[in-house]
Amino acid sequence: MTDSTTLVSLFLGVLEGLTEFLPVSSTGHLLLAGHFLGFESAGKTFEVVIQLGSVLAILTIYSGKLWNVFRTAPNDPQSRRFILSILIAFMPAVVIGVLAHDFIKEVLFETPKLIAIMLILGGVILLWVDRLKLTPRHHDAMRFPLGMSLAIGFIQCLAMIPGVSRSGSTIVGALLMGADKRAAAEFSFFLSMPTMAGAFAYDLYKNRDVLDAGALNEIAIGFVAAFITAVFVVKWLLGYVSKNGYALFGWWRIIVGGAALLGLVFIG
Repeated sequence: MTDSTTLVSLFLGVLEGLTEFLPVSSTGHLLLAGHFLGFESAGKTFEVVIQLGSVLAILTIYSGKLWNVFRTAPNDPQSRRFILSILIAFMPAVVIGVLAHDFIKEVLFETPKLIAIMLILGGVILLWVDRLKLTPRHHDAMRFPLGMSLAIGFIQCLAMIPGVSRSGSTIVGALLMGADKRAAAEFSFFLSMPTMAGAFAYDLYKNRDVLDAGALNEIAIGFVAAFITAVFVVKWLLGYVSKNGYALFGWWRIIVGGAALLGLVFIG
Protein backbone atom coordinates (compact mmCIF):
# COMPACT_ATOMS: atom_id res chain seq x y z
CA MET A 1 0.00 0.00 0.00
CA THR A 2 1.53 3.32 -1.08
CA ASP A 3 1.67 6.50 1.02
CA SER A 4 -0.94 8.11 -1.22
CA THR A 5 -3.31 5.17 -0.70
CA THR A 6 -2.79 5.43 3.05
CA LEU A 7 -3.65 9.13 3.00
CA VAL A 8 -6.74 8.54 0.87
CA SER A 9 -7.89 5.72 3.19
CA LEU A 10 -7.36 8.01 6.19
CA PHE A 11 -9.26 10.85 4.52
CA LEU A 12 -12.17 8.59 3.59
CA GLY A 13 -12.29 7.17 7.11
CA VAL A 14 -12.54 10.67 8.57
CA LEU A 15 -15.20 11.51 5.98
CA GLU A 16 -17.19 8.40 6.96
CA GLY A 17 -17.04 9.23 10.66
CA LEU A 18 -17.99 12.83 9.97
CA THR A 19 -21.01 12.04 7.81
CA GLU A 20 -22.38 8.65 8.98
CA PHE A 21 -24.76 10.00 11.60
CA LEU A 22 -25.48 13.29 9.90
CA PRO A 23 -28.43 13.18 7.47
CA VAL A 24 -26.14 13.81 4.49
CA SER A 25 -25.36 10.26 3.21
CA SER A 26 -21.95 8.97 4.23
CA THR A 27 -22.01 6.38 1.44
CA GLY A 28 -22.79 9.06 -1.13
CA HIS A 29 -19.90 11.19 0.12
CA LEU A 30 -17.51 8.22 0.13
CA LEU A 31 -18.44 7.07 -3.36
CA LEU A 32 -18.20 10.55 -4.85
CA ALA A 33 -14.90 11.24 -3.08
CA GLY A 34 -13.56 7.88 -4.23
CA HIS A 35 -14.65 8.64 -7.80
CA PHE A 36 -12.89 12.00 -7.97
CA LEU A 37 -9.79 10.71 -6.12
CA GLY A 38 -9.55 7.64 -8.32
CA PHE A 39 -9.92 5.31 -5.32
CA GLU A 40 -11.22 1.83 -6.14
CA SER A 41 -11.87 -0.77 -3.46
CA ALA A 42 -12.44 -4.44 -4.16
CA GLY A 43 -16.18 -4.95 -4.56
CA LYS A 44 -16.78 -1.49 -3.04
CA THR A 45 -16.24 -3.24 0.29
CA PHE A 46 -14.12 -0.49 1.86
CA GLU A 47 -17.06 1.92 1.78
CA VAL A 48 -19.31 -0.54 3.63
CA VAL A 49 -16.92 -2.16 6.09
CA ILE A 50 -15.41 1.02 7.56
CA GLN A 51 -18.94 1.97 8.67
CA LEU A 52 -18.44 -0.56 11.45
CA GLY A 53 -16.05 1.95 13.01
CA SER A 54 -18.96 4.34 13.33
CA VAL A 55 -21.11 1.58 14.85
CA LEU A 56 -18.48 1.02 17.53
CA ALA A 57 -18.54 4.74 18.25
CA ILE A 58 -22.28 4.49 19.02
CA LEU A 59 -21.70 1.40 21.16
CA THR A 60 -19.03 3.28 23.10
CA ILE A 61 -21.19 6.35 23.71
CA TYR A 62 -24.35 4.43 24.61
CA SER A 63 -22.66 1.47 26.29
CA GLY A 64 -24.10 2.29 29.72
CA LYS A 65 -27.66 2.70 28.48
CA LEU A 66 -27.50 -0.38 26.25
CA TRP A 67 -25.98 -2.52 29.00
CA ASN A 68 -28.80 -1.49 31.30
CA VAL A 69 -31.39 -2.44 28.66
CA PHE A 70 -29.98 -5.95 28.18
CA ARG A 71 -29.32 -6.40 31.90
CA THR A 72 -32.91 -5.59 32.83
CA ALA A 73 -34.60 -7.21 29.81
CA PRO A 74 -35.49 -10.50 31.59
CA ASN A 75 -37.58 -8.62 34.17
CA ASP A 76 -38.43 -5.28 32.51
CA PRO A 77 -41.15 -5.24 29.82
CA GLN A 78 -40.03 -1.80 28.62
CA SER A 79 -36.48 -3.01 27.96
CA ARG A 80 -37.78 -6.02 26.04
CA ARG A 81 -40.12 -3.77 24.08
CA PHE A 82 -37.25 -1.48 23.08
CA ILE A 83 -35.17 -4.43 21.85
CA LEU A 84 -38.16 -5.71 19.89
CA SER A 85 -38.73 -2.23 18.45
CA ILE A 86 -35.19 -2.10 17.03
CA LEU A 87 -35.39 -5.65 15.67
CA ILE A 88 -38.71 -4.89 13.96
CA ALA A 89 -37.26 -1.75 12.40
CA PHE A 90 -34.20 -3.73 11.26
CA MET A 91 -36.04 -6.56 9.48
CA PRO A 92 -37.04 -4.72 6.25
CA ALA A 93 -33.38 -3.90 5.62
CA VAL A 94 -32.45 -7.56 6.06
CA VAL A 95 -34.92 -8.80 3.47
CA ILE A 96 -34.54 -6.04 0.89
CA GLY A 97 -30.77 -5.76 1.43
CA VAL A 98 -30.17 -9.45 0.72
CA LEU A 99 -32.48 -9.53 -2.30
CA ALA A 100 -31.12 -6.34 -3.86
CA HIS A 101 -27.45 -6.55 -2.76
CA ASP A 102 -25.91 -7.23 -6.17
CA PHE A 103 -27.99 -4.56 -7.94
CA ILE A 104 -27.11 -1.99 -5.28
CA LYS A 105 -23.37 -2.69 -5.41
CA GLU A 106 -23.00 -3.26 -9.17
CA VAL A 107 -25.39 -0.59 -10.49
CA LEU A 108 -26.34 2.05 -7.93
CA PHE A 109 -22.87 2.30 -6.36
CA GLU A 110 -21.41 2.82 -9.82
CA THR A 111 -23.62 5.78 -10.80
CA PRO A 112 -22.11 9.05 -9.49
CA LYS A 113 -24.72 11.20 -11.24
CA LEU A 114 -27.55 9.41 -9.42
CA ILE A 115 -25.75 9.90 -6.10
CA ALA A 116 -25.38 13.65 -6.71
CA ILE A 117 -29.04 14.01 -7.68
CA MET A 118 -30.16 12.09 -4.57
CA LEU A 119 -28.03 14.37 -2.40
CA ILE A 120 -29.75 17.43 -3.83
CA LEU A 121 -33.26 15.93 -3.67
CA GLY A 122 -32.70 14.76 -0.10
CA GLY A 123 -31.49 18.24 0.84
CA VAL A 124 -34.66 19.82 -0.50
CA ILE A 125 -36.80 17.32 1.44
CA LEU A 126 -34.82 17.93 4.63
CA LEU A 127 -35.30 21.71 4.32
CA TRP A 128 -39.03 21.21 3.73
CA VAL A 129 -39.48 18.93 6.74
CA ASP A 130 -37.40 21.20 8.98
CA ARG A 131 -39.74 24.11 8.22
CA LEU A 132 -42.94 22.21 8.92
CA LYS A 133 -44.78 23.17 12.09
CA LEU A 134 -44.85 19.67 13.53
CA THR A 135 -46.16 18.88 17.01
CA PRO A 136 -43.99 16.15 18.55
CA ARG A 137 -45.79 13.34 20.37
CA HIS A 138 -42.83 11.01 20.98
CA HIS A 139 -39.94 12.32 23.05
CA ASP A 140 -38.13 9.11 23.98
CA ALA A 141 -36.45 7.04 21.25
CA MET A 142 -36.69 3.98 23.47
CA ARG A 143 -40.49 4.16 23.64
CA PHE A 144 -41.58 4.48 20.00
CA PRO A 145 -44.71 2.44 19.14
CA LEU A 146 -43.89 -0.83 17.38
CA GLY A 147 -45.87 0.13 14.28
CA MET A 148 -43.92 3.37 14.05
CA SER A 149 -40.64 1.45 14.35
CA LEU A 150 -41.64 -0.87 11.49
CA ALA A 151 -42.59 2.09 9.30
CA ILE A 152 -39.22 3.75 10.00
CA GLY A 153 -37.55 0.46 9.08
CA PHE A 154 -39.18 0.46 5.66
CA ILE A 155 -38.28 4.12 5.16
CA GLN A 156 -34.67 3.32 6.04
CA CYS A 157 -34.54 1.01 3.01
CA LEU A 158 -34.70 4.06 0.73
CA ALA A 159 -31.11 4.66 1.80
CA MET A 160 -30.00 1.62 -0.18
CA ILE A 161 -29.92 4.16 -3.00
CA PRO A 162 -26.58 5.87 -2.30
CA GLY A 163 -27.03 9.57 -1.72
CA VAL A 164 -30.36 9.19 0.08
CA SER A 165 -28.81 8.78 3.58
CA ARG A 166 -29.73 6.11 6.10
CA SER A 167 -29.78 8.57 8.99
CA GLY A 168 -31.57 11.17 6.87
CA SER A 169 -34.37 8.83 5.82
CA THR A 170 -34.93 7.47 9.33
CA ILE A 171 -34.84 10.94 10.89
CA VAL A 172 -37.29 12.40 8.36
CA GLY A 173 -39.59 9.40 8.79
CA ALA A 174 -39.53 9.69 12.57
CA LEU A 175 -40.15 13.45 12.47
CA LEU A 176 -43.16 13.05 10.17
CA MET A 177 -44.56 10.39 12.51
CA GLY A 178 -44.38 12.62 15.56
CA ALA A 179 -40.90 12.23 17.06
CA ASP A 180 -39.10 15.28 18.35
CA LYS A 181 -35.76 16.19 16.75
CA ARG A 182 -33.56 14.64 19.43
CA ALA A 183 -35.56 11.40 19.67
CA ALA A 184 -35.55 11.04 15.86
CA ALA A 185 -31.75 11.30 15.81
CA GLU A 186 -31.32 8.88 18.72
CA PHE A 187 -33.59 6.24 17.18
CA SER A 188 -31.52 6.55 14.00
CA PHE A 189 -28.40 5.91 16.10
CA PHE A 190 -29.85 2.80 17.74
CA LEU A 191 -31.15 1.40 14.45
CA SER A 192 -27.76 1.97 12.82
CA MET A 193 -26.13 -0.68 15.02
CA PRO A 194 -27.84 -3.84 13.70
CA THR A 195 -28.28 -2.35 10.21
CA MET A 196 -24.63 -1.44 9.67
CA ALA A 197 -23.29 -4.52 11.47
CA GLY A 198 -25.49 -6.69 9.25
CA ALA A 199 -24.36 -4.87 6.10
CA PHE A 200 -20.74 -5.30 7.21
CA ALA A 201 -21.07 -9.04 7.81
CA TYR A 202 -22.99 -9.76 4.61
CA ASP A 203 -20.72 -7.63 2.43
CA LEU A 204 -17.61 -9.20 3.90
CA TYR A 205 -19.07 -12.64 3.16
CA LYS A 206 -19.99 -11.72 -0.43
CA ASN A 207 -16.55 -10.27 -1.16
CA ARG A 208 -14.39 -12.68 0.83
CA ASP A 209 -12.63 -13.88 -2.34
CA VAL A 210 -11.51 -10.43 -3.55
CA LEU A 211 -10.01 -9.05 -0.34
CA ASP A 212 -6.23 -9.12 -0.04
CA ALA A 213 -3.76 -7.82 2.54
CA GLY A 214 -3.65 -4.40 0.88
CA ALA A 215 -7.41 -4.07 1.01
CA LEU A 216 -7.45 -5.10 4.67
CA ASN A 217 -4.83 -2.44 5.50
CA GLU A 218 -6.92 0.21 3.77
CA ILE A 219 -10.00 -0.91 5.68
CA ALA A 220 -8.15 -0.92 9.02
CA ILE A 221 -6.97 2.67 8.54
CA GLY A 222 -10.42 3.85 7.46
CA PHE A 223 -12.07 1.93 10.28
CA VAL A 224 -10.00 3.58 13.04
CA ALA A 225 -10.38 7.06 11.51
CA ALA A 226 -14.16 6.58 11.22
CA PHE A 227 -14.45 5.44 14.84
CA ILE A 228 -12.55 8.40 16.30
CA THR A 229 -14.33 10.99 14.18
CA ALA A 230 -17.81 9.53 14.78
CA VAL A 231 -17.40 9.70 18.57
CA PHE A 232 -17.05 13.48 18.39
CA VAL A 233 -19.81 13.92 15.79
CA VAL A 234 -22.45 11.97 17.74
CA LYS A 235 -21.79 13.89 20.95
CA TRP A 236 -22.12 17.18 19.08
CA LEU A 237 -25.09 16.29 16.88
CA LEU A 238 -27.77 15.70 19.53
CA GLY A 239 -27.19 19.07 21.16
CA TYR A 240 -27.08 20.85 17.81
CA VAL A 241 -30.29 19.45 16.29
CA SER A 242 -32.23 19.93 19.53
CA LYS A 243 -31.60 23.66 19.29
CA ASN A 244 -31.17 24.31 15.57
CA GLY A 245 -32.92 21.57 13.58
CA TYR A 246 -31.71 20.05 10.31
CA ALA A 247 -31.61 22.96 7.84
CA LEU A 248 -27.80 23.12 7.89
CA PHE A 249 -27.61 19.56 6.61
CA GLY A 250 -30.18 20.21 3.89
CA TRP A 251 -28.03 23.03 2.51
CA TRP A 252 -24.90 20.87 2.94
CA ARG A 253 -26.45 18.17 0.75
CA ILE A 254 -27.52 20.62 -1.94
CA ILE A 255 -24.08 22.24 -2.12
CA VAL A 256 -22.19 18.93 -2.21
CA GLY A 257 -24.58 17.42 -4.75
CA GLY A 258 -24.41 20.50 -6.96
CA ALA A 259 -20.61 20.58 -6.78
CA ALA A 260 -20.50 16.87 -7.68
CA LEU A 261 -22.70 17.40 -10.73
CA LEU A 262 -20.45 20.22 -11.91
CA GLY A 263 -17.41 18.04 -11.31
CA LEU A 264 -18.92 15.21 -13.32
CA VAL A 265 -19.59 17.59 -16.21
CA PHE A 266 -16.17 19.25 -16.29
CA ILE A 267 -13.90 16.52 -14.87
CA GLY A 268 -15.79 13.32 -15.56
